[in-house]
Amino acid sequence: MEGFKFEEEEFRACCGSTQFAKEMAKASPFSSLEEAVTVARDVWFNKVDVTGWLQAFSAHPQIGHSPPSSSHPTSAQWSKGEQSTAIATATSSSLQELSQWNARYREKFGFVFLICASGKSTDGILAELKKRYPNRPIVEFEIAAKEQMKITELRLAKLFSTKEKVPSTGNVNPSVAAKKVEAVKTETPTRTRPPITTHVLDISRGSPGAGIEVCLEMWKGHQPHPVFGESTTGGWVFQGSSTTNSDGRSGQLLSIFDAVNPGIYRISFNTGKYCPGGFFPYVSIVFEIRESQKLEHFHVPLLLSPFSFSTYRGS
Repeated sequence: MEGFKFEEEEFRACCGSTQFAKEMAKASPFSSLEEAVTVARDVWFNKVDVTGWLQAFSAHPQIGHSPPSSSHPTSAQWSKGEQSTAIATATSSSLQELSQWNARYREKFGFVFLICASGKSTDGILAELKKRYPNRPIVEFEIAAKEQMKITELRLAKLFSTKEKVPSTGNVNPSVAAKKVEAVKTETPTRTRPPITTHVLDISRGSPGAGIEVCLEMWKGHQPHPVFGESTTGGWVFQGSSTTNSDGRSGQLLSIFDAVNPGIYRISFNTGKYCPGGFFPYVSIVFEIRESQKLEHFHVPLLLSPFSFSTYRGS
């Protein structure tokens, strides 16, 4: 089978990022929707930069409002359909409250509140907005990116459905898109990024730590855990490596899969090369993933200055 061939403009209807559309058009044709979604996830989370994310966010209308005049015509049409449940369940008071909270959100974060609105009521969307509003900007930025990917996947399914041939009528079967999305959910991982991620923030400069080499290892020694004060030579096994990009993100240290192996992990950063005059030749962060946590996401960032560092478990 030759596969499904799409143009850049068609992918721009699925995601407002020009960078995303170009990468997807270059990767086309696709043998199936499943293949397209897998590539789209990789492009969105690993190849599209911050500017591209913001461009995609700006293509979306505020919930309850008309799409921007600059929106792609097909994208604008899909947006109306995705918000149909919200509009149908709205009252004048709930729309007014939603508008007020949207304004507060945009003032705090600098972009429109983004949520995969398909099937959601106005009250449900408002509750989620209020829940997310206290987030730190960097946390909310990642959540918005994940919501954008959900929207993109639904629209890719709609795009593929236009290529389906239905006998006798020639019309698109309305259930095709839903069936395709369900197939993606069951046949590919539900995660949209690897289970272990990191980023570096250079707090001495107030900017991302770019160009830092990062290495991920897992403990495979004779003992179940490395013992404090004892030599651990040979116990750590390489899992993956990368270099932080201009946003301080490490890229893929692992592949995307649902269940991560429980155990002790170590992320090491080549801080000496990044900051030759600093105090730390390298920084290692050791953490444990338990059996009950194997489906969770582990974001372990590094906050770095020449003479101090700290970390935390992010989201």
